Amino acid sequence: MVNFSKKLTTDQIPGWEEYYFNYNLLRRRVKEYTEQTKEGNHDRRRVLKDFSKLLDDEIEKIVLFMIEQQGLIAARLEDLGKNKARLQDLPLLQEIAEIRQAYREVGLDLVKLLKFVDLNANAVRKILKKFDERLGYKFTDYYVKSRSNHPYSQLQQVFKHVGIGAVVGALSRNLGDLEEREGSYLNIYDQNPLAIPKDPIIDLIKTTADKLTNSTNFLRFLGQHALIAEEDTSTSQVQHIEQEKYHFISLVLNLVNTFLYMVNTYIIVPTADDYATSLGAAATVCGVIIGSMAVAQVFSSVYFSAWSNKSYFRPLLFSSVVLLLGNVLYALAYDLNSLTLLLVGRLLCGLGSARAVNRRYISDCVPPRIRMQASAAFVSASALGMACGPALAGLLQTKTKFYIFTINQDTLPGWVMAVGWLAYLVWLWISFKEPALDPDVEVYREGSSTSSRFVEEEEVEKGLAEQLLLPNDEDEHGELGSPAASTLRPASSVASAYRLLTPSVKVQLLIYFMLKYAMEILLSESSVVTSYYFGWNTSTIAVFLAILGLTVLPVNAVVGTYISNMFEDRQILLASEFVLLAGILLSFRLTGTTYTVAQYVCSALLTFVSAEVLEGVNLSLLSQVMSSRLSRGTYNGGLLSTEAGTLARVVADATITLAGFLGQGALLNATLLPSLLICVASIAATMSTYNSLFY
Repeated sequence: MVNFSKKLTTDQIPGWEEYYFNYNLLRRRVKEYTEQTKEGNHDRRRVLKDFSKLLDDEIEKIVLFMIEQQGLIAARLEDLGKNKARLQDLPLLQEIAEIRQAYREVGLDLVKLLKFVDLNANAVRKILKKFDERLGYKFTDYYVKSRSNHPYSQLQQVFKHVGIGAVVGALSRNLGDLEEREGSYLNIYDQNPLAIPKDPIIDLIKTTADKLTNSTNFLRFLGQHALIAEEDTSTSQVQHIEQEKYHFISLVLNLVNTFLYMVNTYIIVPTADDYATSLGAAATVCGVIIGSMAVAQVFSSVYFSAWSNKSYFRPLLFSSVVLLLGNVLYALAYDLNSLTLLLVGRLLCGLGSARAVNRRYISDCVPPRIRMQASAAFVSASALGMACGPALAGLLQTKTKFYIFTINQDTLPGWVMAVGWLAYLVWLWISFKEPALDPDVEVYREGSSTSSRFVEEEEVEKGLAEQLLLPNDEDEHGELGSPAASTLRPASSVASAYRLLTPSVKVQLLIYFMLKYAMEILLSESSVVTSYYFGWNTSTIAVFLAILGLTVLPVNAVVGTYISNMFEDRQILLASEFVLLAGILLSFRLTGTTYTVAQYVCSALLTFVSAEVLEGVNLSLLSQVMSSRLSRGTYNGGLLSTEAGTLARVVADATITLAGFLGQGALLNATLLPSLLICVASIAATMSTYNSLFY
């Protein structure tokens, strides 16, 4: 891997060297601060003040040069516009060609400016990351919030390249006007944009701009959706991962595990109510059947997260065996006429949830250069499994006997998944390669001997640091001044992880709980509601649920590629919550009215799509506001979000079962009311912490 300081020097544009971010100066200053910390001769207030001033000075230097260059480009465009105006009366082809070439040269200078901005933006990110890692402060959170949200923000100029769009528009318009169109000089605004011939320089400008703001947005959005951080990694770590840990087939096996588990989760949804009634229970017991898997997952997430500190192969092996057994018991419950056996089978399936291992493998064993793609593949595998589960259930419409075993729409999901997990188990045994674990890294990941070296400080120094770090940015329990404790020691228990949660993080976890609750209510009661109101059969329900699942990737593509470029994450978050609220309100059946298919389908799409958008943005913000101490160890941020979502599913399925005692006619409104209340509460909580969320 090329050292970034060398890359910064190599890629600098000749003549502009003095205007680049002085990365080496700030890196040396961070090294000095680190050495002073080790020697115990370190004034935290002075460090924060000096480093903030250095950053401000460097960014101001960059921004002023950008403004100067934009002014020069604007002046050149103005002069060219005057020259072009003189050609309106006598358009000479040679002079037109000369002016077009002059416009292209302006475009090339704009490309140089965009590359200048891109390189400096990377330098700012790198030095902030290095400062936090070396000194143990949460300085980046404060700096980004205070500078980017300020009305006179200079940081915005660096990261959003304000004003570039106007220059691109001017170049496009003038080059379009100069195109030879058989003597016609139509304005670009009078034509279809797709019909306007584009000069190659315009494509080059847009490609360069996309690299700065849009080229990786969809992958990054999906990676955040999976809550797998794309972290900077040192050269030695990257070499260690590339040479000893990464194994493509093992990554594929983790993704297949994710896909199969999601299929396993949703394949029973269209038939769970029918299975319950065939065993003599009420149709609304489907909530217990579906939710029992989530109940077990609450516990399995913890032990799988801890187990992945030592191994990846053994947890995946155990997961496959347990899921195989659970699906067999689920299928056998029909012939044995045992609801208990059916629930035990689903509990075993939940105990086999290895999603924590799948996330951990991508985070720890996939090289940074492809980690975001792997994270996106994780989300895609989950979404595809979510859609394939109900679709597969719709195809399993048969009824026959195989020796003493009944094969029908209720038992086939269990038998099919058992065969699937058996095939996966064989493939896993043959092909999975256990990554080599560095003993030092393993100790660090477990947080056992490492944590014993650190002692929590009881008081926080007063002064400038309290002004620099907002209340939500102060390190937990006064540990801001303890570099090693705040950045290296992971949470060692649920209680210690909870103490690391700031108000902003708690609100994001509440939102995650809310959206998972709303989605589970919608999906789990769909078979009961649609059969009661509309008389839908299993195949129709399966198609409906599959269509809902297939919206996940297109919606994420639109949000990650376009909407996230137009609005802040916190704006998208709040808007999605209001749309979800509208979907829930539209779902209610009003007294004295007929509940129509159109109302149900529209409200379901509105609820599901807004929840999907909300999930991606929510996890994106969660990854930004969560303490760095929750990025590793057993009790990490991924585990906390998984537990919040799983708990929401458990509560939702329990709500469906309890509401069933009121009768199927009252089920819909009885289950929607808690969703409404939780959604309103999450909106209020979001608005109360809105200013502490940054993008």
